[in-house]
Amino acid sequence: MTETTGNNHNCCPRPLLEVCTGDPEGLEEALRGGADRVELCSGLAEGGLTPSVAMIRYASKRLPTNVLIRPRAGDFVYTSAELSVMAEDIDEAVKAGASGVVIGALTPDGHVDTLACRMLLDHAPGLENTFHRAFDVTADPEKALEEIISLGFARVLTSGCSPSALEGTGTIRRLHRQAAGRIKILAGAGVNPSNAAEILRRSEADELHASARTLRKSAMAHEGNISMGTADTAGDSRPATDSTTVAAIRKAIEIFQNDQLNKPE
Repeated sequence: MTETTGNNHNCCPRPLLEVCTGDPEGLEEALRGGADRVELCSGLAEGGLTPSVAMIRYASKRLPTNVLIRPRAGDFVYTSAELSVMAEDIDEAVKAGASGVVIGALTPDGHVDTLACRMLLDHAPGLENTFHRAFDVTADPEKALEEIISLGFARVLTSGCSPSALEGTGTIRRLHRQAAGRIKILAGAGVNPSNAAEILRRSEADELHASARTLRKSAMAHEGNISMGTADTAGDSRPATDSTTVAAIRKAIEIFQNDQLNKPE
């Protein structure tokens, strides 16, 4: 899925913006801010987990929705029981209207578990499926990319095997050139309004992925003193998708695109 500009340079697609969110309010904020697509997940504080079927239905009616399929936090080496649950989750996501699923499975030695991935992909044929940031902990990223392409994924989400996409732009650029149009490279991790254009410029990525979250004050008038285990809750605030941040990243992408279109040949 790409978008072109409304001028004579429509051969140059605008990089799409995917926003990672997990609740009805976040979905509406992403939509209001101009997101092109959402990656839908629950448990954002744990790196993302499989969302509810009801939430998938809600999101899919509003925006193209790629659904994260991840049964637990931690590594990406899955048991047969976990893979069975993941396959059923994919079936439910497809029935609920998902545009694609977001998956990743690795072997204990850090290579793509092609058998597990092929089995999971068989449950979502013909969709725009993404290999997620399990890619960033593979032992051999170049080999992993070729395997992911061979499996038929539409895109791979990566920070360039670095803590943030900005730090990993060199690797992302090499991966993009290696891919040579065979798969989309989706750059993510730490993407914000101030660095989005620079990440695109340095990395040549096809798309950007951002959580676009800010701290939102709780609606509770009464304050308790109990921790519910959410790692990133600060006082009476919570991190939440913010339409203003989404719109600012979208604007940065458009500025980058205009700069590219106006470059002298």
